[in-house]
Amino acid sequence: MTGEWVRRGGTPAAPSKGRLRPLGLKEVTLRPGFWHQRQQVNADKSLDHIEHWLTASGWLGNFDHAVNRQGREFSDSEIYKYLEALAWANDPALEDRFQAVVAKVAAAQDPDGYLNTNFGRPGQAPRYSDLEWGHELYCFGHLIQAGVARARAHGHDELVRVAIRAADHVCDIFGPGGIEAVCGHAEIEPALAELYRVTGNRRYLEQARLFIERRGHQVLGDIEFGRAYFQDDVPIRDATSLRGHAVRATYLASGAVDVAVETGDDELLDAVAGQWAHAVARRTYLTGGMGSRHQDEAFGEDWMLSPDRSYSETCAGVGSIMLAWRLLLARGESRYADLIERTLFNVIAASPADDGQRFFYTNTLHQRVPGAEPPAGQLVPRAASSLRAPWFAVSCCPTNLARTFASLAGYLATRDDEGLQIHQYTAASIDTGDIALDVDTEYPADGRVTVRIVRAPQTPFTLTLRIPHWADGATLDGQPVAPGTVRVRRRFTAGESVTLDLAVRPRLTFPDSRIDGVRGTAAVERGPVVYCLESVDLADVDFESVHLDPASALSDRDGAVVVSGRAVTPADGVWPYRQRDHSTGAAVEIPLHPYHRWARRGPSTMRVWIPTTD
Repeated sequence: MTGEWVRRGGTPAAPSKGRLRPLGLKEVTLRPGFWHQRQQVNADKSLDHIEHWLTASGWLGNFDHAVNRQGREFSDSEIYKYLEALAWANDPALEDRFQAVVAKVAAAQDPDGYLNTNFGRPGQAPRYSDLEWGHELYCFGHLIQAGVARARAHGHDELVRVAIRAADHVCDIFGPGGIEAVCGHAEIEPALAELYRVTGNRRYLEQARLFIERRGHQVLGDIEFGRAYFQDDVPIRDATSLRGHAVRATYLASGAVDVAVETGDDELLDAVAGQWAHAVARRTYLTGGMGSRHQDEAFGEDWMLSPDRSYSETCAGVGSIMLAWRLLLARGESRYADLIERTLFNVIAASPADDGQRFFYTNTLHQRVPGAEPPAGQLVPRAASSLRAPWFAVSCCPTNLARTFASLAGYLATRDDEGLQIHQYTAASIDTGDIALDVDTEYPADGRVTVRIVRAPQTPFTLTLRIPHWADGATLDGQPVAPGTVRVRRRFTAGESVTLDLAVRPRLTFPDSRIDGVRGTAAVERGPVVYCLESVDLADVDFESVHLDPASALSDRDGAVVVSGRAVTPADGVWPYRQRDHSTGAAVEIPLHPYHRWARRGPSTMRVWIPTTD
């Protein structure tokens, strides 16, 4: 099967079973448009930027057995995510760079397959002496995922062999009769499941299953955040929602879906799907961001979604997409693709700067004071409520974005026995051999999506298109279609097309009344894009005084959405509580821009949820 994937260009997740089958990166080609531009910036700018910082920070040099190791305990993983990005790019111009890094990694691997620059060397702590915080298995997971990417996109070579030796070591040490514990940071689970899919060696799937089943039985020590932080509080089958550290939670759930699909464990799949549904309904921000607790980067309790306390780590957005994609492949339900779209446009697209060399680590929904842009050559602490930074002491997000953008084409479309399904809309060419399509669209700026048949079989097939949940009034070739999916089955011929028109127009969105932090406010969305208000767009108006009039019309104007409201300024006093303020004040026009564009015009205050005049 590996050779088949090399021909098709590889794909991030390749289940052997499920409702839908993913397409390879050579089967889907992005063409000029929203996502193509971001993928090009990633390839042309971000990869160079990342390698510079991996070298300058000393993290890459750690593999040379440096005496003074640099970086956090998990810094090895950033080198592996960078390698995964290079593997998915599969660009001959990047091959020498790829091989040079692989040579460093391979030289540092011990004869028994162990590989970590932070443990086991003279003067360092022993191997596996800190499973709660050491991240050894987490780092192995990213190494293995890089090997999986290389095997699928290029074929077996030295990195794949390094990854297999590492996986064999993990199975030897943590398999039956070995250490009966798990890593504090999930990641090894989906990696081992994918390596099983590459190699056919069921030992790796069984080890992934063991890690999944062990978690939740208090095999790790208790910590100040509680065992829920690393999902070791209750068994995964008994949990009712995603909880704890948001990246750990989504990575673990992704691995659980992989194991459930490959073993036919419907109970486990149902459990994870239920946890996802609960978290999306009660613990997810309007942007698709996950994680509202700053102290532990974690999900809060239900409805704990205050906009100014939105942590919404970029890596949690990546983890959310990984999980939703696996659930989509397993079950074929459009709601999973809906969340992927929301997260892509409002978390993933928001993080990198236009030049691909600065990034948001967290993604707040309310910036109370203007941020400060860190110097270009400065490694900074995690940037919460600031402007995009070039690099962080914990720099998991830039490398996670790099591998996501490099493999983005793999999340657009799927196949099944009846035909082809398009889940995400962007200009692209799709060619699976018997079926070839061109997708022409300026989405999300415009809602028209034209699918033109380039090649078709002599027999009928079904073309399935997703209708986003917000797209009331959508039409297919002029006929009304409801949110969900629309299926067109017939014998297609080259040159014909179908045209989907989605109602991409501004709309007001109101929060559930149980979310205390945004009660009495409204947000504006246009298609899949969340909009925000920035202080740079308000002249001589106090930013915090602006109230939106929910009865006013919304209009598109020069790339912005404009709505009417008032500048309501309560009188200051000696006590911040008084009788209700009435919506009086000067009338103002409120210009809103896409949230993913915020802070690209300099320091600014910002809010997504705007108080209403009611």
